[in-house]
Amino acid sequence: MRKRINRNVLLSIYKKLYKFYSSQKWWPADTRFEVIVGAILTQNTSWKNVEKAIKNLKKANVLSSPYRIGRLKKGELSRLIKPAGYYNVKAERLKNFLTFLTAEYSGSLNKLSHQKTEKLRQELLGVNGIGPETCDSILLYAFKRPVFVVDAYTKRIFERHKICNKDLDYHQIQKIFMDNLPRNYKLYNEYHALIVRLGKEVCRKLPNCKICPLGKRKVLANRIL
Repeated sequence: MRKRINRNVLLSIYKKLYKFYSSQKWWPADTRFEVIVGAILTQNTSWKNVEKAIKNLKKANVLSSPYRIGRLKKGELSRLIKPAGYYNVKAERLKNFLTFLTAEYSGSLNKLSHQKTEKLRQELLGVNGIGPETCDSILLYAFKRPVFVVDAYTKRIFERHKICNKDLDYHQIQKIFMDNLPRNYKLYNEYHALIVRLGKEVCRKLPNCKICPLGKRKVLANRIL
């Protein structure tokens, strides 16, 4: 069954989080390509570990363009991104993306950026190692497309507040947000960043509801009839 919610609920939650935390200025990266690399590296690890890997890539002067990082042998790339964990797997995934970029867009992120959102999403999902969350992070943060990113923090927080239930999959949860919020990439960007902040600091596996800006867990949305 689908849930029916009050459209004002999601905006109300956003406003409470923004008032409490202020702007998160996310995604922390110097270039669009760095966002893409970071989105792939952050799979199954903390951002602190990704930062170490990014620092290694910058020190090696290979993060300035897809061409530079593409010239690295897989072993060299694995060594540089080792702090991010699963480094051999992630090196392969980065190579897969670069192969796609070269084959379909002549290695040009500028050409890629002109592709329509739905087409681009399907193409990215076709790259081995890029799933929905990574794909949508790239779309939102690298290409400024109004696509809401759902992660483990989103599921945990909004299940606890009865806006979604544990049986919903990624796209069903995403649809709740995109059906009930304005299609605005700046809003989606900030909202997701605030959710991550709340999930890391307060709404953890053992939540600290006493200091939660959303208050104690309660029903914030109308249940489906």
